[in-house]
Amino acid sequence: MDSKQLLRSAAVLGASMAVGFYLLHGIPRPLLRLLGRQPSSSRRAVHAAAAVAGAPEGQLRVHPSRYPKVRRDESVVETLHGVKVADPYRWLEDPDTKETQQFVADQNNLTSSVLDECETRQQFNQLLTELFDYPRYSCPRRHGKRYHYSYNTGLQAQGVLYSQVGLQDEGCVLLDPNKLSDDGTVALGQTKLSKDGKLMAYTLSSGGSDWVYIKVLTIDQETGETTDLDDKLEYVKFSSLAWTHDHKGFFYNKFPEPKKGDLGTETDINLNQQLCYHVLGQPQSQDAVVWACPDHPAWMLGAEITDDGRFLLISVAEGTQPTNQLWYVDLKILPEFSPDQPLDFSPYDYKSGPKPLPVVKLVDTFEASYEYVANDGTVFTFHTNYKAPLYRILRTDVEFPSAPSNWQDIVPEHSKNVLNWAAALKGDVLLVCYVADVASKLQIHSLASGSKQRDIPLPGIGSVTSFGGRREDSEFFFSFSSFTEPGATYRLDTAVGSAKPKLFRQTKLKGGYAPAQEFETRQVFADSKDGTKVPMFITHKKGTPLDGSAPTLLYGYGGFNINLTPGFSPTRLAFMLGYGGVLAVANLRGGGEYGLKWHDAGTHGNKQNVFDDFQACAEYLAEKKYTSAEKLIVQGGSNGGLLVAACTNQRPDLFGAVIAQVGVMDMLRFHKFTIGHAWTSDYGNPDEAEDFAYIYPYSPIHNVKPPTSGSKQYPAMIITTGDHDDRVVPLHSHKLTATLQHVLAGYKGSPQRNPLITRIDVRAGHGAGKPTKKVIEEAADSFGFAAKVVGANWVRD
Repeated sequence: MDSKQLLRSAAVLGASMAVGFYLLHGIPRPLLRLLGRQPSSSRRAVHAAAAVAGAPEGQLRVHPSRYPKVRRDESVVETLHGVKVADPYRWLEDPDTKETQQFVADQNNLTSSVLDECETRQQFNQLLTELFDYPRYSCPRRHGKRYHYSYNTGLQAQGVLYSQVGLQDEGCVLLDPNKLSDDGTVALGQTKLSKDGKLMAYTLSSGGSDWVYIKVLTIDQETGETTDLDDKLEYVKFSSLAWTHDHKGFFYNKFPEPKKGDLGTETDINLNQQLCYHVLGQPQSQDAVVWACPDHPAWMLGAEITDDGRFLLISVAEGTQPTNQLWYVDLKILPEFSPDQPLDFSPYDYKSGPKPLPVVKLVDTFEASYEYVANDGTVFTFHTNYKAPLYRILRTDVEFPSAPSNWQDIVPEHSKNVLNWAAALKGDVLLVCYVADVASKLQIHSLASGSKQRDIPLPGIGSVTSFGGRREDSEFFFSFSSFTEPGATYRLDTAVGSAKPKLFRQTKLKGGYAPAQEFETRQVFADSKDGTKVPMFITHKKGTPLDGSAPTLLYGYGGFNINLTPGFSPTRLAFMLGYGGVLAVANLRGGGEYGLKWHDAGTHGNKQNVFDDFQACAEYLAEKKYTSAEKLIVQGGSNGGLLVAACTNQRPDLFGAVIAQVGVMDMLRFHKFTIGHAWTSDYGNPDEAEDFAYIYPYSPIHNVKPPTSGSKQYPAMIITTGDHDDRVVPLHSHKLTATLQHVLAGYKGSPQRNPLITRIDVRAGHGAGKPTKKVIEEAADSFGFAAKVVGANWVRD
């Protein structure tokens, strides 16, 4: 995993993380569009004026007197770029005070009482439990003599890692994280096998925190039996794992030791990441710091070893933009390189070594992204967006360094499709995955020339969700899914010559239920405010009457170059089956659906475009009679939580219920906590006057205002977070909840009856590694609440 991917993972919440949705990847159809338009003050004024209309009044009501009394500190006022900004709930930024803990307890008590009024919550829980109870396999990957894969029988808290020698052999347990905690909240994160497959480094997290520790085990290549080693590496977050080919050590990343013992509940900013090398058997205190960037404390470092073991690649990222510097070290020129002894990096220790590591900076600017695909000696092949917003494949010989402008174009940029990723296999084989018309497309190209050899047929319109293959093998595996297909894994041996992949493993729901037979999916396009066509997938049961009466879920994200393509989710299926609901997934600007231009059109000063796109999709659904404002539920997590909160401030009249999960709600202080500083590359920096001017007008906690007409209410909202979320720290959700309750329901005669509640989970983080039971419980609470609000009846027998 390179540093660009690490930072994107640090930036985003996949749709799966709070209610069981899966993070999807894809590219919608290229369209004629207006891009790069800066939001002007007149555009912001239009939104301010539109916000006067109140939301529909729902079927679930909370009297203002039921909200807990929350202290406001009116003395906290700052002048930012000439603007006085009050922050009366800044005390909620400290999670350890008794007052904050009482706030959490009081809010959860209120939410529990409100959820007790939601009659279908238990039915949804039961149905989702049934739908989740199906076997789920990852894509097999071969290391050494054995294949490795994860498997969840259905309702296990965490997936179990298995290995096998032959594809038809019975797998044996490699690592079962369910045995590591009583409540299932210790989760397996990354795994990295040594080249010979005899060693595995892996990360474990606790309670949903981004902090992990690294452990190592040995694997018997004949029997699959494992032995745990004593090695344990701490203070690790957003780390790469890269074994050297002597199988004696690996590179990883760590931060300085945190001040707080309960990792995951702290809010301290994460800076000064280090790249270290660990030799098996030695204490972490002796690990050499291979590289650090004290002059650039926000930089992140990713490490990768080339397929031949000769080169260490260092990818340097600054923020979450799809750009990175690319450096390398030729390990064979180090005097300490020996096949018999572990690599000794102590002479190159950044802090105490007598000599610098011989790093060659192949690319030393943040102009584009570069991802390693393959190398033959000093000739490297990279996947890049250098002067190619839809990406391409370039090649260079590092023995004769030159600027990227002089590199050989192997697979040129496509005219309309995004080149999503590429992988080299044995022989002259380059596997290329495009995303076209919001669906995956696989091709085989010549690695030598880049020329296309053939298309690989896929089962339909959907997503290639995972891949398993390596340079020394001719075979590879890939998994495929869609909105109504739980997926399947396919195998293709390129040495055989057949272009048609063979079904390796079909994923089936319990009882053989096949939702694809009952449902239909179509892609539509909504017209955004500036005329841009915004793609949206709509899925519902065949025969659903389009008369505006169907409860509808609209999901969006719109940021960090993330793409949403068709993918299966038990939670979404439960919503459609249980309530006769319609599902809509919007592909908004800010994502990567149309490449870099589409992404850039939803970042920095263009962020309002994302909100306009989402609101246009909501209007489309009502205009075309899929639903009505009274029946529309909107949902988003992390950056998507910001999305739905900002859109609720701007157009409360469009929505019946809002599910805002682990959202970035305080846009003037997000960069001051944990990894938030990395997001300034997408949002801008509120400490800069120019950026403040476009951030402040949409920051959720700073723009809550009572509507002045209609119901004069906001839609019902449930704001979810976890006490161990150290990605988007809980203070964002706490401060927005307190603000909503005060501004909308904290004055005499307030008309606000639509509930404004929060759900704060315990031993839960941003979402990754959340045990299955917690996923189901949160989904049942969120959708049971939303269904009650919009009057959705239970239609499932």
